[in-house]
Amino acid sequence: MDVTPTFSLFDDAYKSRSAPWVIGEPQPAIVELERTGGFRGRVLDVGCGAGEHTILLTRLGYDVLGIDFAPHAIEQARENATSKGVDARFDVADALALGSSELAEPGYETIVDSALFHIFDDADRPRYVRSLHAACRPGGLVHVLALSDKGRGFGPEVSEQVIREAFADGWALEALDETTYRGVVRESQAQAYGAPVGTVVDEPAWLARARRL
Repeated sequence: MDVTPTFSLFDDAYKSRSAPWVIGEPQPAIVELERTGGFRGRVLDVGCGAGEHTILLTRLGYDVLGIDFAPHAIEQARENATSKGVDARFDVADALALGSSELAEPGYETIVDSALFHIFDDADRPRYVRSLHAACRPGGLVHVLALSDKGRGFGPEVSEQVIREAFADGWALEALDETTYRGVVRESQAQAYGAPVGTVVDEPAWLARARRL
């Protein structure tokens, strides 16, 4: 990723309800992660977007907070939770500054990042990982679902090396598996994909598990 996308790009996407990463359901990789015991204790859903994972985990009985820097994302997430009858919690917060907020104390035992890590450029990525470190308890886990550079350009993509380097200091990278990330083709992508708008696609992705030291 060359340059971190602007804040307005994301907030406008939620405002217009045109975000290709909003699929109306949790990512299958995150559903499977929960099913296999990937979550414990207090959970932070960072870059929660429209709130699908926070809603899922709340419904399953987890103590979870969803945060996003885009106010229209949080507005949409709250609407989604209300429509599903789930009393989920959401806040507007900066993922690059978790250590300077109340989110840093007493810390989270599990943090899930679905498609946030891969948007950051070389300058912002270390800031983000330090921010995660500040919000995560020692021994806690961070799960990162990120688009792989083996994909077709559905969004920003990262390599295995980028993930390994990002979690080299202060972390033990316990797993880095190949999986998929589900999205919906929008008008800007239809020609490149040769698929009608609204087509559901499963793109190559990484699922990383890092333990905070």
